Amino acid sequence: MKTILLDFIAKYITLTEDEKNEIASLDIFRSVKKGTTLLKEGQKSKESYFILKGCIRTYYVVDSEEKTTAFYTEMEAFTPPCVINKTASEYYISCVEDSLITVSNADMELELNSRFPKFETMCRMLSEELLAKQRVDFDEFKTSSPEQRYLNLLQKRPDLIQRVPQHQLASYLGIKPQSLSRLRGRILEKIS
Repeated sequence: MKTILLDFIAKYITLTEDEKNEIASLDIFRSVKKGTTLLKEGQKSKESYFILKGCIRTYYVVDSEEKTTAFYTEMEAFTPPCVINKTASEYYISCVEDSLITVSNADMELELNSRFPKFETMCRMLSEELLAKQRVDFDEFKTSSPEQRYLNLLQKRPDLIQRVPQHQLASYLGIKPQSLSRLRGRILEKIS
């Protein structure tokens, strides 16, 4: 687990052996089983996540129906808005697969940034990348038909098709599972 994280960090900054050892010694690594809920609506949290292996989703429950808003997979980080706003969460976070994750909090990050200033640089770079990606994803979602959303998903994140249950995938695309089945059928018909 530690090697995966260190390899990821090395894409952004160069670490000394002391810094590598410091990261490896942190109590941030967790193995989480499929189906585990990391955060529930109404709970408060101080935790941020980084996925080393596995798949985690965020979703709201609206009129007793789950509305999936995001999937996070290998080498993706996220901090729930409730952590930044210091409010109760408005959504759920759960594991779609058995996952290996890091769990950190603001105090830990402040301490690391003060001891190793280049971590702050890396975090800024990651935040900028994430913000840009989320903006593009949001714009594509708002301006696309369900078929275009599915084709975009096939192009950009084909792994999700095999990893995520169909009802969650349909919810993420903003359609019903039956509509997703029909959509897949139409696309296969066009291809053949």
